[in-house]
Amino acid sequence: MFVRWSNLTLDGAEQRSLPGCRGDAVVRRFEAPEALDMRFYEVHARSALNRVPAKSRMPFRWTVNPYRGCSHACVYCLGPDTRVLLADARTKRIADLAEGEKIYGTERVGRYRRFVVTEVLAKWASVKPAWVVQLEDGAELIASDDHRFLSSRGWKHVTGTQCGTLQRPHLTSKSRLLGTGGFVARPVEDADYKRGYLCGLIRGDGHVGSYSYERPGRREGVVHRFRLALADGEALARASRYLEDFCVPTKEFAFAGATAARRSIQAIRTSAQANVERVRELVAWPALPSMEWIKGFMAGIFDAEGSCQEHAIRITNGDPEILAWIEACLGRLRFDYVREPARLNGIANIRIRGGLAERMRFFLGTDPAITRKRTIDGLASKTNARLRVVSVRPLGMTMPMYDITTGTGDFIANGVISHNCFARPTHTYLGFDAGRDFEREIVVKVNAPERLRAELARPSWKREHVALGTNTDPYQWVEGRYKLMRGIWEALRDAADGLGNPCSVLTKSPLLLRDLDLMLEIAARTTFTACLSIPTLDERAWRATEPHTPSPRARLEAVAELNRAGIPTGVLVAPLMPGVNDAPHQVEPLLEGAVQAGATSVAGVALHLRGEVRTVFMGWLRSERPDLVPRYERLYARRAYAPREERARLAELVRRGGAPGAFWRRSPGEGVTEDEQAPVFDEPAASVGSRQQSLF
Repeated sequence: MFVRWSNLTLDGAEQRSLPGCRGDAVVRRFEAPEALDMRFYEVHARSALNRVPAKSRMPFRWTVNPYRGCSHACVYCLGPDTRVLLADARTKRIADLAEGEKIYGTERVGRYRRFVVTEVLAKWASVKPAWVVQLEDGAELIASDDHRFLSSRGWKHVTGTQCGTLQRPHLTSKSRLLGTGGFVARPVEDADYKRGYLCGLIRGDGHVGSYSYERPGRREGVVHRFRLALADGEALARASRYLEDFCVPTKEFAFAGATAARRSIQAIRTSAQANVERVRELVAWPALPSMEWIKGFMAGIFDAEGSCQEHAIRITNGDPEILAWIEACLGRLRFDYVREPARLNGIANIRIRGGLAERMRFFLGTDPAITRKRTIDGLASKTNARLRVVSVRPLGMTMPMYDITTGTGDFIANGVISHNCFARPTHTYLGFDAGRDFEREIVVKVNAPERLRAELARPSWKREHVALGTNTDPYQWVEGRYKLMRGIWEALRDAADGLGNPCSVLTKSPLLLRDLDLMLEIAARTTFTACLSIPTLDERAWRATEPHTPSPRARLEAVAELNRAGIPTGVLVAPLMPGVNDAPHQVEPLLEGAVQAGATSVAGVALHLRGEVRTVFMGWLRSERPDLVPRYERLYARRAYAPREERARLAELVRRGGAPGAFWRRSPGEGVTEDEQAPVFDEPAASVGSRQQSLF
């Protein structure tokens, strides 16, 4: 689609320095419908050539990308008080999170989605109407209507309809969400909690005593000792701080050094009579324990003698009195527990039952100090928590909301798995925020042609192949105004003292026909090919996966015109998505159209799901085609690429789609030899380019 740029305006007061760019960016605005409230940052980049990582499967090593930014980004928001699960199994308000913090997300491993530690890559705020999602366990989630939570039947928006423009998977009273459950308030760290913690920790792992110890020269024969030795510094530091709060100073010392089989142990101690007597008073059993004392006691005894192995919390002790107190406190906290049979030495385990949800309720509700015992890393997101949706209702107000980007594309919010935008951090590298800026602040490298010309002239440059369109489409609609590609083609044409530099272009837009004259000049001097990405001619599949791209039929017409002019131009059927655009009635018309357009190659590239692409695609699939989720989970369970047999099936689909010999790589006007009769599928030729284009 072409637009009028006569009303492009320059606001001289708006300038900004961007990392990696020379000088300040000039900010322009355009008042066309396609660019309302958008700003275009005209920058001078320090380089134009980008190196493709060596581990990439791409058959080229250099690209040029004149544009950065995306106007089609999604926004999902949560209320500022939403608690997010941190990597230490504590929680923090989403409004208080900072970039770089470690939190829990999930990733698919084998059959299950498992909890993994990830990082907050970006955070932003917006103001949106609020909705309340009430869960069966009493939890409330405040979110925007666009936000998505993971249910037992895939990702679901907060609101939606069964038909019409807002038709989409959404929460209902039948939805059951997935997550940890068990998000409860952290205990109040008051005097009772501190006493309870010291009682549990010291009775479990400390030593308090007074002894008669006659020694010449001493008038007093009684020695008083308090000592607490632990391998975990977090619990020791908390105990020292709490004792200090009760006016009991202690000294830290090395109790035992590390060995091949044991960690080093530090300890705190005091031998002053008043201090030791005060410790005895602090760890005495209370006549009527408060709820905060109970929570503190359970945290302390867990730090001293608890474990979390085989997905179950156990507390081990051989003192019948301590075991009785543990059971009584668990009963007050309404935990289901069992005392396992005692060993021959009388030591017994008390095990908390109820799975992950009760485990999280214990950790969050009592707050033990030792982080390593609180981990849920690697656990499957299976829980019997009561996470069924009870109601979804508007809050009746607009309020500030927050979202974050994580390395896994999700996070745990108020005990359920919550979706987030995956791509926004890329804009933070340029000094923009990851929220609105990502959608409305488009970076235009206006000096890309000049920088490319200079880099191609360096003595170190070896005339390697340069592929355009491998990251962002160089013929997106703003190219109709800036015409950067003409200068880029001129630089490639004039490289190597007029011999030209080998290059290719992959695009979704017929706009490349504008530069046909320059392409012909390059092709006369060196290797040049073009390729148009056309995943399907099926109207419904096209609009579902590429709603903002030019018509596939217009792209086929461009293929025909380029080939008639003498530019070797192929068709990249990419990505081929099982169950989405791989049906014979979808593929065959496209292949027939490619033959009629004189395509010099037809390459089929199976969908691959690497890194963040997996997160965003699977989210889209659960939203739009939940029936295909099990199939994709099986195909991509442990890999970014489809299994070899699936790629072979899709290759055969491309091969069988039309007249014999019509869909193999060939030169214009040449026949197909026996050696050439293999589908261009797993590794398309460098002259074609094989980068999978974005679906969103």
